[in-house]
Amino acid sequence: MNRKLIFTLLVSITFVKAGFSQPTPAAVQSESVLILNGIAHLGTGDVLENSAIGFSDGKLDYVGFARLVDRARYDQVIEAKGRHIYPGFIASNSTLGLQEIGAVRATRDDAEVGTFKPHVRSVIAFNTDSEVTPTVRTNGVLMGQITPRGGTISGSSCIVHFDGWNWEDAALRTVDGIHLNWPSTHHRHRKDGTIDIRKRKTYDQQFLEIQHFFQEAKAYASLERRPATSPRDLRMEAMRGIFDGSFRLFVHAQDVRQITEAVHFKRQMGIENLVIVGGYDAPLVADLLRENNVPVMLKRLHTLPRFAEDDVDMPYRLPKLLEDEGVLYCLQNAGDMEHMGTRNLPFYAGTARAYGLTYEQAVQSITLNAARILGVDGFCGSLETGKDATLFISEGDALDMRTNYLTEAFIQGRSIDLDNRQRQLYRKYQTKYGAPILD
Repeated sequence: MNRKLIFTLLVSITFVKAGFSQPTPAAVQSESVLILNGIAHLGTGDVLENSAIGFSDGKLDYVGFARLVDRARYDQVIEAKGRHIYPGFIASNSTLGLQEIGAVRATRDDAEVGTFKPHVRSVIAFNTDSEVTPTVRTNGVLMGQITPRGGTISGSSCIVHFDGWNWEDAALRTVDGIHLNWPSTHHRHRKDGTIDIRKRKTYDQQFLEIQHFFQEAKAYASLERRPATSPRDLRMEAMRGIFDGSFRLFVHAQDVRQITEAVHFKRQMGIENLVIVGGYDAPLVADLLRENNVPVMLKRLHTLPRFAEDDVDMPYRLPKLLEDEGVLYCLQNAGDMEHMGTRNLPFYAGTARAYGLTYEQAVQSITLNAARILGVDGFCGSLETGKDATLFISEGDALDMRTNYLTEAFIQGRSIDLDNRQRQLYRKYQTKYGAPILD
């Protein structure tokens, strides 16, 4: 391809991109805000009618009833009668910001080569200029755990809010844990038109490699002082937090044996904080999970059952099953086209409500539950005084795709722009065909 053609293509792309402006990150909160008379879903399982939610300097300073609040304390008052107020939804185990267009390799930065790579940090690859992120914010998803993929140990995840000039602005925790993909124990073997479940021949070897790596990392972490001349092992340094409890070990596992062996591995290695990611069979070993204080990030609910003999609605009922068993859980969206599908996270919670959860339990599954599992519930995940003012107002039910329509959203008290490329295209073609603009 000649230089002239390359230059023409680049110019064309630039003009196409220029037609869709990226929302500018919001300025630091300068005026105190009071939201009055809305229906506040606190994320704790409680709901307040005719509520008052006040915040200043990015922090919530009043959560209570409208009749009791001193309005004179606040510079700006938002009347929200009949509308719903929620804490910002949290997207766990997401690749949002790590890839833009799945079919274009140059826009995918969610996986590095290698097998054991705990030193790979997702935070430095997080793209705050992604055009996908604004479409996610429009549905109330204002925070996320950004997670790498691939290998046996994928690397470390980070926790960010979805507003900032760069990853340093967006990061709430640059590293919150290490992600381990537990090897599958069995596989499906087709013969004569039938399916036979067989044990994988490579499983024992893969398990021994994981065990050896963690034993080496634990021994390295036990050396408190190393000679200044001693070379540092970046992989081992990245694993230190697993053994002192400052990081979580996120084990991606689905079936009973994977989950069971991961929990036994936790006890064997003295790992304080373990989280199961996926956990399709988690209800079958709920006692084990509860007794060992192991929470679960449930796989995407809008999917087919793993096995033909499972009930067709089994994925929808998983949250209710874990709720009844007293196992801490949250919802996530990992799978095909997951970064753009993150906007559907509230509607997974809506499905869980239709299949057994109460409304407030469904809200909690993508707010406070997620914050607890990620270890950030001290400053986010619910509408409580002292926490970050990360919240939004919806005209209707935020868990229902027919009625969820955000009118205002705030991240750490900053009023964010809710426009996005999809809305811009909607307005463009409404104008072209002479139809009324409803947005």
